[in-house]
Amino acid sequence: MDLITLADKLTQITPTRSFNLLYIILDSLFLVFLCGLLIYKKRYETTLFGLFGGILYLIVDFVGFYLLAHSRSIYIDNNLANEWYTFLVLLWMSLSYGFTNFVFIWLCVSKDKYLKLWLFLIVGWWLICPSIAKLGGEANIITTRTTNEYHGYMGVVLVVSYLILIALMLIKRKQFVNILIVNLIGISVQFGWEFALLINGIRPMNEVSFQTIIINSLMETNLGMPIILLIFYYIRKFFNEDLSKVENKQSDFGIIKVTNTNEEQI
Repeated sequence: MDLITLADKLTQITPTRSFNLLYIILDSLFLVFLCGLLIYKKRYETTLFGLFGGILYLIVDFVGFYLLAHSRSIYIDNNLANEWYTFLVLLWMSLSYGFTNFVFIWLCVSKDKYLKLWLFLIVGWWLICPSIAKLGGEANIITTRTTNEYHGYMGVVLVVSYLILIALMLIKRKQFVNILIVNLIGISVQFGWEFALLINGIRPMNEVSFQTIIINSLMETNLGMPIILLIFYYIRKFFNEDLSKVENKQSDFGIIKVTNTNEEQI
């Protein structure tokens, strides 16, 4: 292998997943269970935000990556899937990781009373589900996606969004949110399931595995954290977690705390 070919191979990040039908079925049942549990505990905002995340991921993945960028491919029994089967697989993937990612983030940002239990449930499922799914036989469904085409744009969005957040705090002379905690949430949620995929063999272990998990964790979910904070702050000005209207002017905004007109870092 010449140096040019090797360099191209090492810089071409291609997130690949291989799994079977049982994995999809088990994970879908878990999503229904998690959604039902959130509703039962009156985490209505969290549930709606999670569903919003699933729909957003579907639009980005199916419309953006598959239809427009042609960077997403699905193989079933070594055959390239048609548009309909690709949509179904991406629908599940988007709802799976879109819903759990956004639920994870909203619970962290709101400093939910049972945050540790919720995160243990979600991360624990990410880690154990692939092992149970091996009972369903060979992993005959493979998804691939090249990332070099758009990671540059994602990097730009990441830098601009955080620059705006930092500039806003400097202009207002109020550090109303801990920027390190925001990054920790944005990075850890993506790293959690990327790591689970890798150690369970759903992601292949190869020469770009480390680069893939690090780059994806730093950018893919984290780039949206400043926008998510804005959404959270705006919604919590008017509605509580159970969608009841805010009546008390002094409210706890999770990692953003606002008391009347004074904002302080948590």
